Amino acid sequence: MTAPQGGESADTGTGTASDAQDSSAAHSTSDHIPARPLRDRLAAQRERVAALVRERSADDPTADDPLRGLYLSKDAVQHLLEKSGPEREDSAERVVVARSAPLGPADRLAGLAARMGLTDLEATILLLALAPDLDRDFEQLYGYLNNDVSRRRATVGLVLDVCGLPALDATARDLFHPTAPLSWLGLVRVEEPDAPFLGRTLRVPDRLAAHLIGNDTPDAALEGHVRALRPSPAGAGDSLTGKLAKPLAQPDPPVIYLRERREGDGLACAAAALTAAGRPALHLTTAAETRSRETGEQRDSGDEQSSGGTHTHSPVQQLLLEARLRGSAIVVYPLPEQPADLIRSLDAGDVPVILIGATPYDPQWCDPDPLVLDAPSSTSDTVGLWAAALGVESAQDLGFDLAGTVATYRLGGDRIRRAAHSALDLAALDDTDVTAEHLRLAARQQSASGLERHARRIMPAVGWNDLVLPKAPLEHLHELAQRARHRERVLGDWQLSAGGGRGRGVLAMFAGESGTGKTLSAEVIAADLGLDLYVVQLSSVVDKYVGETEKNLERIFSEADRTDAVLLFDEADAVFGKRSDVKDAHDRYANLESAYLLQRLESFSGIALLTTNLRANIDDAFTRRLDLVVDFPFPDEDQRLALWRHSLAHVPCADDIDPAPCARDFELAGGSIRSAVVTAAYAAATRGGSVTSDDLLVGARREYRKAGRLVVGDAGW
Repeated sequence: MTAPQGGESADTGTGTASDAQDSSAAHSTSDHIPARPLRDRLAAQRERVAALVRERSADDPTADDPLRGLYLSKDAVQHLLEKSGPEREDSAERVVVARSAPLGPADRLAGLAARMGLTDLEATILLLALAPDLDRDFEQLYGYLNNDVSRRRATVGLVLDVCGLPALDATARDLFHPTAPLSWLGLVRVEEPDAPFLGRTLRVPDRLAAHLIGNDTPDAALEGHVRALRPSPAGAGDSLTGKLAKPLAQPDPPVIYLRERREGDGLACAAAALTAAGRPALHLTTAAETRSRETGEQRDSGDEQSSGGTHTHSPVQQLLLEARLRGSAIVVYPLPEQPADLIRSLDAGDVPVILIGATPYDPQWCDPDPLVLDAPSSTSDTVGLWAAALGVESAQDLGFDLAGTVATYRLGGDRIRRAAHSALDLAALDDTDVTAEHLRLAARQQSASGLERHARRIMPAVGWNDLVLPKAPLEHLHELAQRARHRERVLGDWQLSAGGGRGRGVLAMFAGESGTGKTLSAEVIAADLGLDLYVVQLSSVVDKYVGETEKNLERIFSEADRTDAVLLFDEADAVFGKRSDVKDAHDRYANLESAYLLQRLESFSGIALLTTNLRANIDDAFTRRLDLVVDFPFPDEDQRLALWRHSLAHVPCADDIDPAPCARDFELAGGSIRSAVVTAAYAAATRGGSVTSDDLLVGARREYRKAGRLVVGDAGW
């Protein structure tokens, strides 16, 4: 880690000052500055500046020059000197009382010097550079000492004179070097690199001045890009959390990279470790990083100028200053795609930095390497995390089954906290206690993803009562839902995963004729799990160019891996078809596509359902990797009658309506029966009446003809 030249320049410079003719308490090398009100410190420095002004104005040959008003006249100087007596303190006190606000806490400057390891001399230089921003009288005094009424800030030469440091002393000049503590830490900026060294202006950032007088409002440049990280006791007992607390509390903490498996786990671990270390933290979002990257040229320019004696502050440097003023750590999450420049900018050596991401660490990011660790998963006590986030001591304090409600969601620790907060807001909006439905809705919002670019989103609005199926497939569907609900416990906690990098996904295939309820069953499964259903659009996946189909599928699988949703491949035989003998280049590339899918399904950790009308067309290798294959038989007469009645449940019907003849005479699947009822409903709505048996007969005949089958009464029958 890079560190400023704190010890050498400050101590040597102080030694030089002690040999100078003006020996002062400001040259003390004590490590702690006694706590004093900032007003008293300014008054003491003003007396020293006033003494220098008296010395220079006593024999000033231009004191009686009538043109000297362009800068300061002797009378003006005398007026300033007269204001430095006891009556000025009374006047200042009256002003302070009139404003009913003190200048700031007594120990702000002392605390800042102690945290940043400043000597008394460096703290004095900081105060001299800051003085014109706090007391306007210093502007005129500095203008006189600079021999230029327009130069109302402290300069390098002015500060050296006030502190009694020789201008030709190399160690004294090193106090203003870019690598010296004052410049390195961003406390004092040395401006005007083209000016002579002694005439260069010293400026203190406005944020630092505001901090010293008691204002803790963050820098406006960081607004919207940085937020305070909430303390979190979650995971406080975790072994990794305890290990991280110690280095984070050190004055020279390492850079830490937490790689998370599930989004939100890394942020929860970082918050818990920082809480245990007693450090507040600032959370740098991608937006702030992007802005800093956009101003990278400005930062590079500032680095070049710093060799000449100035320092251009980018948003990242302002963030470092804010962290130093607060004694905070910096948490970067999510990590940008190209984080090298950002990491190098943040690696200052004195501010704890925690990087969080899902990608493996790249040694090209920085040198030396950070402390690379895997963030612990929050799945071990998910129910406890949800209960704590909801503000209850136990899940039993809620009026519903919390464990069953949240079992299907794989949210990380921070995502759980945010989802719980949203659920509480939804409950407050409804003026009720939080319910399972509030939790499901909030959890789905946290799982919002980019899947809609490749798949059609369906918000399920059906339930198990909407399925009319034989006992066997219905039991298989219930089993599928239970597999999705308990996979983390069985495959993770009970260690029944096959290993070899295999994921914890749930894969199933629904096989049956068109209209037998395959897609509806997928929607019912998603509704039961409290998840959204995404139907993959084959038009956005299949590409005529070699390799593009695999890339599109990889985007879908990767997004589904990090999203709590049910992924549906409708008409899956178009993608998961059988491999064939290689007779030409087309067969070779088609087989490569199937091989990719076989490998990708092995590592998939989401929920994927495949539907097909032609099970024989699905490659046997795909079938072996499936958890369940559910066959949807064509409905018999009793099931068809149940389907007719279910479709008519919400339709106004005539008193004598009887769908039994249609169920007996027309062998239609559930989808066709629903279409026939829709046709009958439109006929009834057109004449303004109720659906009759004749309407049902017309609809059934139309569906029969659509299927290419003959109906009694048709020509040629």
